Amino acid sequence: MTTMNLSKPGRLPSWADEIRRRYLRGEASQFVLFGNVHDLILDDPDGSSDKRGPDERLLALPEFLTKVLLEKKNAVVLYNVSTGVRFAKGKLPPGFEELVLHKEPAKALPLLERLLLTQQGVALVIEYADTVAPAGDTSFSTVDDRAAVVTLQRWSTLPALDKNDSVIFLLVENMSELHPKLVANPRVATVQIPIPGTAERTALLRHLNPNIADAELTMMAEVTAGLKIIQIEGILAPNSVDNGADDEAERTKYIIELLGGGPKALERADKLAQITRGMPRAEIRRLLAPEGPQTPVSDGDARNEVLKLITARKREIIERECYSLIEFVEPKHGFDVVGGMDEVKRDLNLIAKNIREGRRNRVPMGLLFTGPMGTGKTFVAEAFAKESGLTAIKLKNFRSKWVGATEGNLERILQVIQAIGQVMVIIDECDRAFGNQGEEDGGTSSRVIARIKEFMSDTANRGRVLFVLMSNRPDKVDIDLKRAGRLDRKIPFFYPQTPAEVETIVKAQLKKNRVPNELRFPEHREALVPIVGMSNADIEAVVLLSSDYASQRAEAAAGDTGTSAVPKDAPVQLEDLVRASHDYLPARDTEMLEFMELLAVFEASNRRMLPPKYADLPIEQLQERLNRLKLTVGLRR
Repeated sequence: MTTMNLSKPGRLPSWADEIRRRYLRGEASQFVLFGNVHDLILDDPDGSSDKRGPDERLLALPEFLTKVLLEKKNAVVLYNVSTGVRFAKGKLPPGFEELVLHKEPAKALPLLERLLLTQQGVALVIEYADTVAPAGDTSFSTVDDRAAVVTLQRWSTLPALDKNDSVIFLLVENMSELHPKLVANPRVATVQIPIPGTAERTALLRHLNPNIADAELTMMAEVTAGLKIIQIEGILAPNSVDNGADDEAERTKYIIELLGGGPKALERADKLAQITRGMPRAEIRRLLAPEGPQTPVSDGDARNEVLKLITARKREIIERECYSLIEFVEPKHGFDVVGGMDEVKRDLNLIAKNIREGRRNRVPMGLLFTGPMGTGKTFVAEAFAKESGLTAIKLKNFRSKWVGATEGNLERILQVIQAIGQVMVIIDECDRAFGNQGEEDGGTSSRVIARIKEFMSDTANRGRVLFVLMSNRPDKVDIDLKRAGRLDRKIPFFYPQTPAEVETIVKAQLKKNRVPNELRFPEHREALVPIVGMSNADIEAVVLLSSDYASQRAEAAAGDTGTSAVPKDAPVQLEDLVRASHDYLPARDTEMLEFMELLAVFEASNRRMLPPKYADLPIEQLQERLNRLKLTVGLRR
């Protein structure tokens, strides 16, 4: 009879309970555990058991398997190529003394097989299984690697192992790094250990601070999404390198200085000091006051400051763990500083509302932003992230950044993305990322892209993971990527076509860049006629140039009057805007820009998003113009 811990399922993590159920049903006696295998596990999350004290409840995976899941086994044997064989539970049987002398798989595996076949109730845990049976073409493998793969495969089909109530676990961080014959074996069950979800993080936070208030607990559980237990513990309960109260006091004093003082500075500093143990002053300053000491405040919220600090630490940890292939984006503005684009903002606002209100079934799987460069695609994407409340990350261009990266690295990144919660994944220049797939890197890029496509079409991610891809050359994007179920909505971006549209952008840029002005619209709208048809980026340049001209005018006026004091930020007046509008010359390739605009027209999901000059033309005429431009641009390039 198979035996495994039959504790209440609620005590076990969901993945551990899945192992228990599949093992007891006789589905498999060999398991591949992959994913978050190097994290800690909180045993007995509600603290109801008196078997272990508070300091004994955080267990590494091998410890958890030994003490919890496999506690009814007679022996638990751990093996890896570095430390060899060791008994985590039970004793070395007589006649097996040679077992602990060998580390290399060629000698250790046959001895382990003899142990499994002759002893009752043995559990074998092979750590770093990818070093025992690494992935790769078998024809290029060494004899020892091939023998290890064959041995592990045989074990999954040996009736004697089932009869002896034996079970085998292969631990690997990325399943793609394990030999594919083991993964594909129907007698080998694969179980993913995920990054902790909300329930696990909540239990951990309660464990670390039993007196934490419910409201703070909820916020802390939310802000730590995407982090592993070992990382959360490292942030909130770091091992102190300060050997004495004086060091703690000095750090608190330093943090008070950074906070700028104030009535609540000591309370705020005490909380911040607890989670900055061991940090050098330079790092504390970078996290708390990168631009210098804060302005004193009377109502500083210590809780919010702690959450901001944890968020900053989380982003650093995740970006580093993901090999700097992802980057967190912190949107500073919403749609209030996005000028024009009324139809675009209307559509995105509706999507944002559905996200905020939890109507996941009404949220697209992905969005494609397309149009010429400088039309505000990236800026709108970040504003949309702020409006929707989504965490925004950029997946960097793997044509250049992913050289040498493995599919295993990608799996780690995708696992983090899923664990973060509601997240928007931005991929800029997706035509370069997903187009022209070759085999110059041995097919790695093709496999990476195929896996991303698979992830994008997983309906379980709808409303939780939203992909936003951007391109000014959507014709180069794989048509399979643009299909419904991956990129459900295609949103075109165009340059402003009228002075009224330019006006809204100018107002937004004045607000965004905090440019003081004495402009009156629509009275001064005529001054904008020269910049109609320019990109959003060019219009911003005109606004900043008009600010420079305002400063020059103020300096000249001060010189004429003999006044030494010049206003720090002279307000922009009509004459400054007129001068900048006529003086600024954008770098433009009109045929290429029109070509990109027409590509956006043919990608658009809704006709109402098209400017009148395109919306009112027959599709045949637009197609003819696009074909001519395609030929012209192609010849020139």
